[in-house]
Amino acid sequence: MRTYRIGEAAALMGVSADTLRRWVDGGRLHAERDELGRRIIPGADLASFARQLHRTERTNNGSSARNRLSGIVTEVVLGDVSAQVEIQAGPFRVVAMVSRESAEEMALEPGVPAVAVIKSTNVVVESPWSVRRTLRGESARFFSSEP
Repeated sequence: MRTYRIGEAAALMGVSADTLRRWVDGGRLHAERDELGRRIIPGADLASFARQLHRTERTNNGSSARNRLSGIVTEVVLGDVSAQVEIQAGPFRVVAMVSRESAEEMALEPGVPAVAVIKSTNVVVESPWSVRRTLRGESARFFSSEP
């Protein structure tokens, strides 16, 4: 069973380690102790908590797209025919190309709230443990423990 230390779980959830500790201390998220007495979160429990925390109401809005990222428009670059719209949705930066006409009709400009609706038949999933990055000439794993 994969487990995560507090800092690792916090990074995956996009919150501070202090926030994650408060969730554990408040009983919202289950944690155990490892052989050294450190708190660890079982991967299955973290996944379940993440799903509950970020679950959104699914309403019949006439769309088959289910992936919605609410955020704020940070940049709009208008071209002759298209517009590049950048949305900051929490920790995620989403860049979309839409028609210039659509961008103008929706009055998209920096500071306007927006929802990036994503529907794709091609999604790439990467494991952070299989991707290495170089720090100071040394190869380091994203997280300190192996899967």
